[in-house]
Amino acid sequence: MLEAVPFARTLGFEFVEIAPEAEGGVRAVVRLPDSPATHNHVGGPHAGAMFTLGETASGAVVLAAFGHLLDRAVPLAVRADIAYHKLALGAVRATARLGRTPAEVAAELAAGRRPEFPVEVEISTDDGTPTSAMTVIWTLRPQ
Repeated sequence: MLEAVPFARTLGFEFVEIAPEAEGGVRAVVRLPDSPATHNHVGGPHAGAMFTLGETASGAVVLAAFGHLLDRAVPLAVRADIAYHKLALGAVRATARLGRTPAEVAAELAAGRRPEFPVEVEISTDDGTPTSAMTVIWTLRPQ
């Protein structure tokens, strides 16, 4: 992922976990270490860095769930929504999960449709305190 998305490498993201879940789902955890280079004016991670963290975690889930379809479709983020609930200080991690089963999405693609599906992301501090919530809508554009 760091090779495919150089910006993630630039921000220093760490891929903590990519793991299977029920019904063929996938969970990805990506971490942004604490660094003055990514701070905002109040000493926490910049909103743009947190957005990129969440979007990167969502992309990791998409690639893990649908990487076997890359010869037939290109995954693309369609839109995203993020809510910043609490000031984050220190390192943060984004945990992303598919909002639909991979089988459902793959069936739509196989039927000739361009599926859209949500990836839900929780951003929290290293101690698990939630700070932000994000939804990224992805599509698989047929080749």
